[in-house]
Amino acid sequence: MNNPIVDKTFQFSLDVITFCEILEGSKKFVVANQLLKSGTSIGANVVEAQNAESKADFIHKMKIAAKEANETNYWLRICKFAPSYPESDKLLELINEIGKILTKIIATSKSK
Repeated sequence: MNNPIVDKTFQFSLDVITFCEILEGSKKFVVANQLLKSGTSIGANVVEAQNAESKADFIHKMKIAAKEANETNYWLRICKFAPSYPESDKLLELINEIGKILTKIIATSKSK
C-alpha cells in the first residue's frame, strides 16, 4: 500500500514504541502507557479508515485518529516540560505534522 498518511502514522507508531521503552526504563510507567496507547492508536484508526463503509465512516475514523493525535501531542508536551523526562522534540514535530495532515484530509473529505 502506497499511502503517505498510512506510512507516516505506522512509522510514528514505531517511534512512539521506542520512546515509550525509554520512558519505561526511567520508570515513567504512567506516561509511557498513556503515550503508547494514544500514539499507536493514530495509525490503527488511519488504517481502519482505509476500509470505511462510507464517506461518513471514513471521516469519523479520521476524526478519531485526529483526536488521538491531539492526546499524543499532550503527552509529548508533558515529556518536554517535565523535569527528568527524555527529550521529545522530534516526536512533537512529527505529531504536529501528522495532525495537520489529518485535519486537511478531514476538511477535504467533508467538502467533496
